[in-house]
Amino acid sequence: MGLVTAVTGAIAVLAGVYLLSFWLPHGGPRRTKVTRFPSALVVSHPALAVSSLVCWAAGLATGSRALAWAAFGGLAAAALLGFTMSTRWLGAGRHGTAASRFPVLAVALHGLAGVATFTLVFLTASAAHVI
Repeated sequence: MGLVTAVTGAIAVLAGVYLLSFWLPHGGPRRTKVTRFPSALVVSHPALAVSSLVCWAAGLATGSRALAWAAFGGLAAAALLGFTMSTRWLGAGRHGTAASRFPVLAVALHGLAGVATFTLVFLTASAAHVI
């Protein structure tokens, strides 16, 4: 299960990096007071997700259930932020922003891989021994 989780996590990360690389040069963080994607949201979502995957890998390497559950908690927070971003993205279509031109396939792949990773980390943390 560890290898499958690593693959789904890598897919989610790569799709997320692609979306970020698309967003930044096409309007990215605007200097306006009100934006659909505040910088704190855009920075904290991947920071939480990547640090959680590092905790999960460390939990696998050491057999620590505490690290596996810490990874799950971090991914839960990252998932909530990702859900917030996806609902804002769905509403961006009528505003003509850079986010409204995101490739739908990349967004779907990122979301599905994220949900799969979240589920697999939960199952790993729930196991009697982290393997």
